Amino acid sequence: MTEIDSAGKAPLHPPHTPDSATPTRPTASTARLVGVDLARALAVFGMFAVHVGPFPTPGGGVGDWFLELASGRASALFATLAGFSLMLIAGRREPKTGAAGRQARTRIVIRAAILLVVGTALAMTDFGGAGILNFYALYFLLALPLLKLRARTLAAIAVTLAAVTPQLAFALRALLTESAVRTIDAYDPLARLSGVGVLDLVLTGLYPAVTWMTFVVTGMTLGRLDLASGTVRKRLAAAGAAMIAFGYGVSWLLLRVTGGAGHVMSGGPSPEDLAKAAASGPASFDMPVGSGLWNDAWGLLAAEPHSGSTFDLVGSLGIAITVILCATLAVERLEWLRKPAAPVIAVGTMSLTLYVGHILVILALPGESAAPPQSASTALLLSFIAGAVLFAGLWSRFFRRGPLEHLLSLATRRAPLR
Repeated sequence: MTEIDSAGKAPLHPPHTPDSATPTRPTASTARLVGVDLARALAVFGMFAVHVGPFPTPGGGVGDWFLELASGRASALFATLAGFSLMLIAGRREPKTGAAGRQARTRIVIRAAILLVVGTALAMTDFGGAGILNFYALYFLLALPLLKLRARTLAAIAVTLAAVTPQLAFALRALLTESAVRTIDAYDPLARLSGVGVLDLVLTGLYPAVTWMTFVVTGMTLGRLDLASGTVRKRLAAAGAAMIAFGYGVSWLLLRVTGGAGHVMSGGPSPEDLAKAAASGPASFDMPVGSGLWNDAWGLLAAEPHSGSTFDLVGSLGIAITVILCATLAVERLEWLRKPAAPVIAVGTMSLTLYVGHILVILALPGESAAPPQSASTALLLSFIAGAVLFAGLWSRFFRRGPLEHLLSLATRRAPLR
């Protein structure tokens, strides 16, 4: 969710100069980073669709299919890109060591602290537990021991997490009772302050670290790969397609062969239920833990958004990898696209600003108090997208970073180097 430069190396987007109105062909090195911005912008639009767009209706056509696709997958793409961004700080192809490595880790810790503060503040509003920034803070801290690992090792860890953590999360949730959660939260200052405590961040929230670190570690793996390599791109394209087919295809087949499809359809929460439960915060504890797919073993075979199953993780990661790869290739090879896409790419460079901003706008809507607002509609969704593109396009003509991105950079710029 945050725009992060590669710690003094290639910026995510070139600085603006009087000659920048006539874009030159980007090198493979810069194109893959600008492609990340484009992918992040698409995730922003997907987030808008989930928070202010109309809910998809069964058989509603292509438009509703895209809205349903955004549910759960936009946030998964964000988490994957967060892992990629961590490697821009810690060293893209080669991990930083010595004093530079310590400085990189310090910067990540500072960012995590700031995101926790901002995320907790947003959780104290009517937006409640639907925010992800406080979860990001925990992701960043958990990623610290992995910053020096090579791509192959990170990939192995990601595969292990996808295979093991959904079952682990299911078992741990099965052991929890409402009284146990209340007791834990009573001693948790975060839970008392905002309603979103450590237990939510780790296990019971919408984006629990126990399973969502799979996305972050996968993004870290991508960050260590040479995305300019044709061989790497072909393997990623094949992997993305295979993961989508496995995640959604095998889940669909297993649920119908075993007879679990009916249980999932009747037991899983709708997108409306997910959004309302998140907006009301941990007071609706029974949504993530006590009902629906989370306490039903059939949910381990489902690939529904936020079900947290292995199939959900693998399928969502397949989509994330495919989007990042396609965005990178589009920026590099389609010269005609670069100029009209510049304002959209700018959206990806200031996703933190737009994320916080869109929440504040939702809260400020007349008669509204949380996502999804009562006025959720296609018109509102298009207004948010147009507003974001217009703001980002204008701001990026004069400044390199978004407002909050600039403040975040200032806060970490003087991290000690020793």
